[in-house]
Amino acid sequence: MKVLHIWNPAGVASTLAKYQYRLLNWKTWVITRKYYDKFGLTIYGEAIDCSYFSFKIRALIKALSFDIIHVHAFDEIISLLKKLYPHKKIIIHYHGSDIRGKWKVRKRFWKKADLILVSTPDLLQGAPENAIYLPNPVDTELFKPLPKLREIGTALYLVKHQKGEDLNWPIEVAKKMQLKLTVRDRVKEPIPYGQMPNYLNTFEYYIDRNYIKSLSKTALEALACGCKVVRWDEEIVQGLPDGNRPENVVVKLKQIYEQLLRE
Repeated sequence: MKVLHIWNPAGVASTLAKYQYRLLNWKTWVITRKYYDKFGLTIYGEAIDCSYFSFKIRALIKALSFDIIHVHAFDEIISLLKKLYPHKKIIIHYHGSDIRGKWKVRKRFWKKADLILVSTPDLLQGAPENAIYLPNPVDTELFKPLPKLREIGTALYLVKHQKGEDLNWPIEVAKKMQLKLTVRDRVKEPIPYGQMPNYLNTFEYYIDRNYIKSLSKTALEALACGCKVVRWDEEIVQGLPDGNRPENVVVKLKQIYEQLLRE
């Protein structure tokens, strides 16, 4: 099978494409704009240094060589893809703030897709009935435990700059648990994606967001690194869930693709 992933929020497209190629021997690729990949998330595929218009043209041309076009968040391109390639299957995959609370506003875009995927369960709220939850895959080749780096009694919180974020919450949690807390602003102090595994491994705990009732992609990566994660309800979770292991996500997505191609 030949699958083109367009756009790469949180590195999900790169992880999916990488393991689709590695485990299934499919022809896969990822294209995104370099301007929106400041952390170097595109470890598989290409981040193109070009304008918005130029990127759309490149994506439309590239799609000619693939059977399935898997669009991540960039739903504005769907209508053009359907006009050019009416017989190809077009998937829209939403990942968070791109669709949270915006289902009605974005309907003119997603209604033209052949399939709708969402990366966290909370995104199903307000979604059309045919939307499917596909767990976020974590690249376990990159994110793995490095116990020698870990400093016991430490915790990390990454500032998200999202609506509803309460910076007092991680401070209160760390104080209650008697943890030495590091609060880092990923916008002002960016961490290259390739350095994230080592960085996460230096902490015993990762305090996740509390304004959304689902684990963030970074929290899942922290779990894969062997960190303990404090989730939204202050429950402590450990170990990457099987559903987020890349081999399991790829198998589930393969089944979704096959069902779509039969329709």
